Amino acid sequence: MLVRPSAIALLALVVALPSPGRAQQPVLGLITKTSTNPFFVKMREGAEAAAKASGARLLTGAGRTDGDNAGQVTAMENMIAAGAQVILITVSDAKAIVPSIRKARARGILVIALDSPTDPMSATDAFFGTDNFKAGMLIGRYARAALGARPARIVTLDLLPGHPVGAQRHNGFLAGFGLAAPTATANTLGKPPEVACMADTYGDQAKGQTAMENCLQRAPDVTVVYAVNEPSAARAARALARAGKDKQVVLVTVDGACQGIKDVASGAVAATAQQYPIRMAELGVQAGVAFVKTGKKPSGYTDTGVALIASRAVKGVESRDAQAGFAQCFGDK
Repeated sequence: MLVRPSAIALLALVVALPSPGRAQQPVLGLITKTSTNPFFVKMREGAEAAAKASGARLLTGAGRTDGDNAGQVTAMENMIAAGAQVILITVSDAKAIVPSIRKARARGILVIALDSPTDPMSATDAFFGTDNFKAGMLIGRYARAALGARPARIVTLDLLPGHPVGAQRHNGFLAGFGLAAPTATANTLGKPPEVACMADTYGDQAKGQTAMENCLQRAPDVTVVYAVNEPSAARAARALARAGKDKQVVLVTVDGACQGIKDVASGAVAATAQQYPIRMAELGVQAGVAFVKTGKKPSGYTDTGVALIASRAVKGVESRDAQAGFAQCFGDK
């Protein structure tokens, strides 16, 4: 996974440099995990619109895949060389990126994490993102209520080892389901007896399907599946359907993309916790521009919101329907 950013990303940095003779504008950089995931595409669009409205210039870069720390480091170095005063980043590797962030901050650059925090979170000046533990709790409560009196035989399709977002969603799901779980700040994954199989998907569709197929071998009597994101959930649903088990399993996930809402509307996914990448981008750009113009730094954590979107309402759990989810989804409708 150690790859260099694409030529397109590097070109974006070059063409974004201020032209000679023009008044200097605030220069902000946005580095996402990938450039193709609809979540990050929408985040970039939101950042571009907010930067234009604020009179700022935006540089963009990304890794090739989730976990591509080397690509993000290179993008950050290029942005620093291009004169970025603020860098917004959705970190792929919460620990490995920290030395590069510290170097940037030592040069007076404001660094804000979006969506995914660093480890420790204090490595950046501020963090704007979803409360991922809460997102997990929402779908965990829904799964528990939707399961009813049937026994819990759980499969968890997780992100990747050591990533705080994956840990928070996983452990939040367990807590919401009513099972023993580590705290919201833990990076270890809980595994109570009710969890029959755990597998990493790296948030990838193909890996999600493979993980589900493997877990079906270990837990053919599965009744609940937690998937860390909608791409992995979509392929898990396919694997369940091929095995003839889709009607007996409650499948829940996190994201809120338009395709994910379609899967909820069709019943392939029981519920998803919808998050809001545009709001993350808008808040990040606004804070960055304010820093450049006034020197005021943002700090701490800002929750950008999450809502439960469900295929059907269940007693005792507050949710919204697919129509409400479509109104705020991201990606192609």
